[in-house]
Amino acid sequence: MLSPKLLRKLEQLAERHEEVGRLLSDQDVIGNNTRFRELSQEYAQLDPVAEGLSAYHQARRDLEQAEAWCTDPEMCDLAEEEIPRLKSGMENFESRLGLLLIPPDTRDEANLFLEIRAGTGGDEAAIFAGDLFRMYARYAERKRWPLEILSSNLGEHGGYREIIVRIEGKGAFSKFKFESGTHRVQRVPDTETQGRIHTSAATVAILPEMDAVADIDIPPGDIRTDTFRASCAGGQHVNKTDSAIRITHLPTGLVVECQDERSQHKNRARAMSLLKARLLDEQRAKQNAAQAESRRLQVGSGDRSQRIRTYNFPQGRITDHRVEGLTLYRLPEIIAGDLDELIERLTVENQADELKLLTEGNP
Repeated sequence: MLSPKLLRKLEQLAERHEEVGRLLSDQDVIGNNTRFRELSQEYAQLDPVAEGLSAYHQARRDLEQAEAWCTDPEMCDLAEEEIPRLKSGMENFESRLGLLLIPPDTRDEANLFLEIRAGTGGDEAAIFAGDLFRMYARYAERKRWPLEILSSNLGEHGGYREIIVRIEGKGAFSKFKFESGTHRVQRVPDTETQGRIHTSAATVAILPEMDAVADIDIPPGDIRTDTFRASCAGGQHVNKTDSAIRITHLPTGLVVECQDERSQHKNRARAMSLLKARLLDEQRAKQNAAQAESRRLQVGSGDRSQRIRTYNFPQGRITDHRVEGLTLYRLPEIIAGDLDELIERLTVENQADELKLLTEGNP
């Protein structure tokens, strides 16, 4: 049920919608193209709230009328049939209106950087990091989102000690933003002769690549750029020239590399974009530190310290530890890139958290 506080917020937005509608009829506004365009955009954004609130009030009136009919012996049977349907409709309206109050994440439409690093577990951790990379790569392929490897460090017996990739696609960040943290695997490694289950881990960080990243001012004196010979795939040309780029941000000690492109210029641009994304992530982490305890899902941060998920191969089970009861027995399908159900569950839980913060009045 919508709390009085949320209902007041919705009423204020509906009043603003009505006010903007009047302004759009004002001759002074019509004569000002910039102002008219801004108000038109605001009006369109508020339309769903105004329409939804109007429908909600109508549904509430219908429900009150049906409940009043219960006092009339001739209408009581009809009312008792209608009331469950009307209550269900009210609940749907309340859910939809609540979601409209959640501020949009401006990063949702962004491309992203995906960083995967092997953690505890030796060779098995590197193999698991490779499994995670293939899972995300297959998911991106399902969405038709191009993926490019910026840098990688192969494991001795397969997989990756570290791999950093860029994924490009409209809405890509909105789907990947719940993946940051420590991923744990439980399975019998191929090298295990006694059949014992081993536990290994890999860390994942998701960083948005945004146009706003360009707003970060990095003085030239704050970075050191080194070139080196690329070791990844790319043909003879890559291996014969110092096309790979390593950039060190001196004030923070952050180091980024890119060796995917044959062009040193393109590698430099990718590396700078990744550096700015990491710096933005650090800034955001500091700003959100006060809210961290109230959020179960550390959305879209580079924080790798939180253990978020366990992949149990003997049981075919995947458990997300941030959401109570979120266990799916579809591990083969998920590890093959079918992440939609998992992502949808996490999205719904995050929306519930955001709505709770709004209700409690937290920032």
